[in-house]
Amino acid sequence: MRVLCIFLAMFVFSTQSCSSQVSEQVSESPETASQIKTGAERTELYFDKHLKGKRIAVVANQTSLVAGLHLVDTLLGAGLRVEKVFAPEHGFRGEAEAGAVIKSGIDSKTGLPIISLYGNKKKPEASDLQGIDIVIFDIQDVGARFYTYISTLAYVMESCAEQNIALLVLDRPNPHGYYVDGPVLQSEFTSFVGLHKIPIVHGMTVAEYARMVNNEGWLKNGNRCKLDWIEVEGYTHSSRYNLPVRPSPNLPDMESIYLYPSLCLFEGTPVSVGRGTDKPFKIIGHPDYKKGNFSFTPISLKGISENPPHKGLKCNGIDLTDYADDIKMNGQIRLEWLIEMYKSLGSEVKFFEGFFNKLAGNSTLSEQIISGKTEAQIKESWQSDLNAFKKIRKKYLLYPDFE
Repeated sequence: MRVLCIFLAMFVFSTQSCSSQVSEQVSESPETASQIKTGAERTELYFDKHLKGKRIAVVANQTSLVAGLHLVDTLLGAGLRVEKVFAPEHGFRGEAEAGAVIKSGIDSKTGLPIISLYGNKKKPEASDLQGIDIVIFDIQDVGARFYTYISTLAYVMESCAEQNIALLVLDRPNPHGYYVDGPVLQSEFTSFVGLHKIPIVHGMTVAEYARMVNNEGWLKNGNRCKLDWIEVEGYTHSSRYNLPVRPSPNLPDMESIYLYPSLCLFEGTPVSVGRGTDKPFKIIGHPDYKKGNFSFTPISLKGISENPPHKGLKCNGIDLTDYADDIKMNGQIRLEWLIEMYKSLGSEVKFFEGFFNKLAGNSTLSEQIISGKTEAQIKESWQSDLNAFKKIRKKYLLYPDFE
């Protein structure tokens, strides 16, 4: 009966996931399709060697695809024993907006238990891993420190280390893997949007990052997990990888993804980044901003931004979409928009709150902007820490670097 239920669930899931995939597509270039093969797609390297005869838990979401089919479907279809799924921020299906509590339950399409890692707990408990032989992590990351999938990865590594369970990372390209930029996090600002001493843009894939966390002693009590990985074929750190599926509800296309490391800092200010519009993370604005070339009114969008900042209020601001190409080519965090918005609004509203410092990873950036430092001066202050981080990063790279 269980086999029949799984088969029927797989059939329903496969047909439904194909139809929903159309709305989730992010533009993909022919070069991406022909040159790059993700770790998950290289099934010949891990089905027999790592998974055959094992009881498996999967950390996955809507990006966990193997040739258009969900990883969980792929594993079940191959007769492998998937026992449960762990869901990160935005949920197993990627349908929840940022910050929304993800509930545990049963996946209606497969019948598998879903355990939330973005709600009351962010780390698997010992009981969650009881009877599990191996955990697979397969999620498309964006490559920014405050994008929480790598924090989930670190907590899963911690639990696997404590329970002596193997962890297999199915690697995927980093759309921001071609540069390193931003302030390095200071330990007193550690949070779920920044666990480790890395810059905002770290330039690493999830497998490379896992190797760093494991070998630098960054897990609790200096533990190390039984880590292995499947590399991406055809990827280098000079690649510009177009994500085939949106990684979260408010990153709908490559323009928003390229702008994200610069614009996410605004989430710690009163400035809207376009949540509740059709241009999230491509526009910025505020009702009291007097300048700009663009205006928008955020509305409630179910499952995307149900209560966006300044809902129902007209925001004046700037459309930054055209700047995405420059970031794609040159790779950098842009601070001029943050500086401009502070100069225009800082005397009118409380501009920098505690969450901004968590996103920045320090209290220095807000102090520098308040004191009138230029973008060049601020970036120069990052260089010593960035150079030290790059030396550590080099030890854990799996692919040719951009330098």
